[in-house]
Amino acid sequence: MLLSQGRLIDYIRVSVTDRCNLRCKYCMPEDLPFIPHDRILRYEEILRICGIFAKLGVRIVKVTGGEPLTRKGCVGFIRDLKMIPGIEHVTLTTNGVLLEPYIDDLVTLGLDCVNISLDSLDPETYERITGRDEFARVWSSLHKALDVGLRVKINNVPMHGVNDGEILAFAKLAETLPLDIRFIEQMPSGDDVHYHRIPAEEVLDILSRAYPDLTADPMPHGFGPARYFKSAGLKGAIGLIDAISNHFCASCNRLRLTSEGFLKLCLYYDDGLDLRGLVRGGAGDDEIEAAILRAVARKPERHAFGNDPDGSGGIGTMSRIGG
Repeated sequence: MLLSQGRLIDYIRVSVTDRCNLRCKYCMPEDLPFIPHDRILRYEEILRICGIFAKLGVRIVKVTGGEPLTRKGCVGFIRDLKMIPGIEHVTLTTNGVLLEPYIDDLVTLGLDCVNISLDSLDPETYERITGRDEFARVWSSLHKALDVGLRVKINNVPMHGVNDGEILAFAKLAETLPLDIRFIEQMPSGDDVHYHRIPAEEVLDILSRAYPDLTADPMPHGFGPARYFKSAGLKGAIGLIDAISNHFCASCNRLRLTSEGFLKLCLYYDDGLDLRGLVRGGAGDDEIEAAILRAVARKPERHAFGNDPDGSGGIGTMSRIGG
């Protein structure tokens, strides 16, 4: 069992690539160089590491990127991940551009949920945010996923002066579609000049005026930090992920494995463990397990977002960390 600061750690976010087919301004600079292939973990290395984590009590895995579906063989990797004893819940976070052709296979292998990142319902605004004209493909993927019964959550990052006028439009999707809309506070990353965070309470105020009966939903919607709300007027739920304005570190159950094989203990801090070095250096499973236990014991009690003058920390570029 993995414990840190009295917290049970049972959730790991696994990045399979730093590459992405979009260039969202708050996430990935247009000219960011990609990590060389030989520094990226092979699928069999990731599966070995996840198997060790499963033996330590990790039961939830979220597959991320960059954009995970840009990596050849990602669906097969998810299938193999689902087969690891102890892994109970596997989800995928994607921008949806490449999703549609894989949906039937993902349903067949038992993917538990797909999170689709979508920051605008207006094609022109979408292109301004992402740098690419791909809204139609994402919209089609989203609806096919719903049509075949795949559980869908939309991840939306509301930003002042960018897409703040669309908060209600996104909420209205949940009036007719059985999906959850999650509004995520923008995370500062490095020297990001496109930082226009809207606090979660501001989003909640907008939504509460539109849905006066909006109340906290006690039903679980997943295993992450989102606070969920329900209304009689919604088929789905509204989620808020507010790491900046509302520290939820006391209940943090997560670790991150970057595509380079670095175990990141906290999104804010650089501290962690070079698992790629251990795996490729010939370490046995017992040695890797012991190193993980020592590292996780150092997981910080809380992050420090909001405490620096510029709001950033050791977060770096989100596409290289794993979304």
